[in-house]
Amino acid sequence: MITMTLGEIAEVTGGQVVGAEPGAQVTGPVEFDSRKITAGGLFVAFAGEKVDGHEFAPAVMAAGAAGVLGTRDAGVPGVVVADQLDALARLARVVVDRLDALTVVGLTGSSGKTTTKDFIGQLLARLGPTVAPPGSLNNELGHPYTVLKAGPDTRFLVLEMGARGVGHIRHLAQVAPPRIGVVLNIGAAHLGEFGSVEGTALAKGELVEALPADGVAVLNADDPLVAAMASRTRARVVRFGEAEQADVRAVDVTLDARGRAAYTLVAGGESALVRLAVTGRHQVGNTLAAAAVALAAGLPVAQVADALGEVGIASVRRMDVFDRPDGVTVIDDSYNANPSSTEAALRSLAALGAGRRTVAVLGYMAELGEYERSGHEQVGRLAAELGVDRLIAVAEAAPILAGAATVASWTGQGLHAADQAAAIAELDLRPGDVVLVKGSRYRTWEVADSLRPEGVRR
Repeated sequence: MITMTLGEIAEVTGGQVVGAEPGAQVTGPVEFDSRKITAGGLFVAFAGEKVDGHEFAPAVMAAGAAGVLGTRDAGVPGVVVADQLDALARLARVVVDRLDALTVVGLTGSSGKTTTKDFIGQLLARLGPTVAPPGSLNNELGHPYTVLKAGPDTRFLVLEMGARGVGHIRHLAQVAPPRIGVVLNIGAAHLGEFGSVEGTALAKGELVEALPADGVAVLNADDPLVAAMASRTRARVVRFGEAEQADVRAVDVTLDARGRAAYTLVAGGESALVRLAVTGRHQVGNTLAAAAVALAAGLPVAQVADALGEVGIASVRRMDVFDRPDGVTVIDDSYNANPSSTEAALRSLAALGAGRRTVAVLGYMAELGEYERSGHEQVGRLAAELGVDRLIAVAEAAPILAGAATVASWTGQGLHAADQAAAIAELDLRPGDVVLVKGSRYRTWEVADSLRPEGVRR
């Protein structure tokens, strides 16, 4: 964060300085985890159901914190505010406004947000200091927290933007107004909250509505609901995809034995060969989105192509492919799941597992509302159609097996595991197998961790 005094922070947030002179400076980062506080930092104290952050005030001060931002006087230097989230949002907006050379890139979509955010960050880093931390810091806490990582030297700030309803992305865009906005796709994630894919599109499109006239809207030409958002923005529109009308396009896509794509990148009348080092046919679209952002920021086509060949997975449990000493290949995509992302993962399993025995351990997909059963059955049918040899549905994910059973030609085996321990016991892996682990948060993490070499956990 840029250096600010406690007095300035109080003025910005509508708070009051306590236990210190207003001129006391905050020179370090803002943290809400007391274990991460460093010298000169500002600790944000939240009062949770089990832990009250205000109680850690003495410890963070002993660790070198400049002060505590909370809703009550914790007996140490700090700023008392009415609401910490509102205070963080206000503070983040001031930081963005003061960094004149900063370009904010906002990114949303139903799936692939975190991976694409990581790719964009890796590309933009070739042009200057970039803030794009690993993980899904995409809500009303993580968003301003990420903004506050920017400093005087930061040239690019890449922000993943999530939404649980209409108005959420609009709020995040007010916290840190984007100049480049990316919409990846509209799928079945959070249908229980949005009600329909059209409702999802309405909410996600708030990002392009927030762009300035001299901004850039990066839209997926292969997704009709996203492509239609061109009418909702005053910014210049750049389309990415494999469709002929895409401005940043992939042609002649191929996959190697590890499921890694190669393609010819076509943009601005130029072309260059791209060979990806990450697994998954769906990474073509993700890397095209990243390429469109990098091109808009000024990176030449040839350099974009070279950079795409070097991008890797930065956030944990997302298409992390590794080989075990016993010859088993594992695809750990267990961080989260929805029907669209699970279908992409299953296709990656089929591509990587060609000629080998394939195993899919699939957990419950949350937040689907009335589409819960049909969403699970849908991925089960695809697993069977792709010829997955062994399909293990964990706990509430049992409808996946019902979907698989509707495919008469499927000769694989379907198993229901009551919990993750039971799923681990049912793995029955052999040398040469390829196993995919996928599910909504926490539902399959124990399974994924059990597959890692001893002592290696994510």
